[in-house]
Amino acid sequence: MLKFTMIGLGGLLGAIGRYTLSEFVQRFHSTSFPAGTLVVNVLGCFFLGVVMHLIQSQGLFSTHTRMFITVGLLGAATTFSTFGHETVTLLDSGKVGLAFLNVVGNVVLGFSAVWLGTTLVRASGH
Repeated sequence: MLKFTMIGLGGLLGAIGRYTLSEFVQRFHSTSFPAGTLVVNVLGCFFLGVVMHLIQSQGLFSTHTRMFITVGLLGAATTFSTFGHETVTLLDSGKVGLAFLNVVGNVVLGFSAVWLGTTLVRASGH
């Protein structure tokens, strides 16, 4: 139960942090380019890389702290960081084909799912 509490608390902070940082960055860009989302995703990927390396190479952090940081805080801030970490892990283990499949699958299927969802709702008249 403590594991879920730590994930939930991290998720709360991560979601609030994502919104706050994204809005802050976006205020400085007068274009429609989602710079705030880009900054959040890149920073989330960077910090997940740092934390996962420390966990894997030095065994830092207790299990509950790991869950708070990785699944909760960074996971709520951006699932793109998890996607990035999993892809790098596949590359590091020599599974280039699976890494490529992961990238293409997430991007193509993700965008396709957004398009399909939007199209279905529009077609229903909503």
